[in-house]
Amino acid sequence: MKTRLFSINFFEIILIIFLIYLIIILILFIFQRNLLYHPKINKYYSQSLNHEIKNIYIGKKHKLKAWYHFKNNRYKTLLFFHGNAGNLENRIYKLNEISKLNINYLIFAYRGFDNNPGKPSELVLYEDANSAISWLNSNNIPDSKIILYGESLGTGVAIHI
Repeated sequence: MKTRLFSINFFEIILIIFLIYLIIILILFIFQRNLLYHPKINKYYSQSLNHEIKNIYIGKKHKLKAWYHFKNNRYKTLLFFHGNAGNLENRIYKLNEISKLNINYLIFAYRGFDNNPGKPSELVLYEDANSAISWLNSNNIPDSKIILYGESLGTGVAIHI
């Protein structure tokens, strides 16, 4: 009779695969925030603004860096929710095109982005978005004159609001 030095049955193989799967899921769960939010990545500056903006800070509890471009009270205001990487300067090429339209805009950086204090999370993004809307409302811009625009991650925030 031959003796096997190494013998694995079918159930042991399934158990090993299952354990590897669980380890991968655990790693993804632990590092999910690092995989989703990239505030310091994608910093490129290929253009400069071709229009005037006001550097402002929105929010009562947390001061968030924002840019406000105002043209006219009659125009609607675009509220720009950026994506999961980079900072406000990464959106200059879009803002230059938006500025050509008959529209005002407000773009702000979430907590953890663009040197704003704090760390991003789903709840934090919603709170920051509500702060932006509150700022617009406090500056006599009613909800009926606000257009929500989301880019990448910001689309989910805009839909939630």
